[in-house]
Amino acid sequence: MGTLRGSAVRHLMDSATASRRPLKTRSAGWAQSTARYLSHTSITPNQISVASVLAAASGSAALLLLHAPWSLLVCAVCIQLRLLCNMLDGMVAVEGGKGSATGALYNELPDRIADSLFIVSVGYAVLVPWLGWCSALLAALTAYIRATGAALGLPQDFRGPMAKPQRMAVLTAGCLLGSVEQLIWQSHVVLLAAESVVGAGSLLTCVTRTHAIARQLRSRAA
Repeated sequence: MGTLRGSAVRHLMDSATASRRPLKTRSAGWAQSTARYLSHTSITPNQISVASVLAAASGSAALLLLHAPWSLLVCAVCIQLRLLCNMLDGMVAVEGGKGSATGALYNELPDRIADSLFIVSVGYAVLVPWLGWCSALLAALTAYIRATGAALGLPQDFRGPMAKPQRMAVLTAGCLLGSVEQLIWQSHVVLLAAESVVGAGSLLTCVTRTHAIARQLRSRAA
């Protein structure tokens, strides 16, 4: 029975490896060293995934509660911490050999929650809540379309132009530049522009991924 369970976990880990988002930073020395260190602790990949949600919640709270240039800087740091967790959970699971049967679930759900927390809170911070909710919905839809393609037997499609790394890069830049704008002019035009780019880019990403899936399905049928 133990052998069967071990085989099942290995199969899930192999599937997770095949469907990983390509990241250049994964091969960086500091990333490899950090993942090796975490692999030798009692910390699990699932706990790292949950930590990404805590980072997102902290960044969102800073945006909504502090209302100062420093809040945008805190949010920018939390976005990067969230991305760091998103990278390390997979590295500890795959390279560190600490994957579990629930790893794939923890790899996806916290991502969607963290995305929504950041994007929705930015909408409220710029006093356009509907834009935050709409952008968050479109961001979640990009992941749904990717998962739909995988469920249909196609390779995971991480194409942009506004996949998760690009969304977080735009929001990070918006927070950093927006903190300067808020300090000098007490306005939030940059952050509003960043949120708009995330929403429009996510919509375009939904379209490009859907067209790609349809094209592959037609080719397979032919």
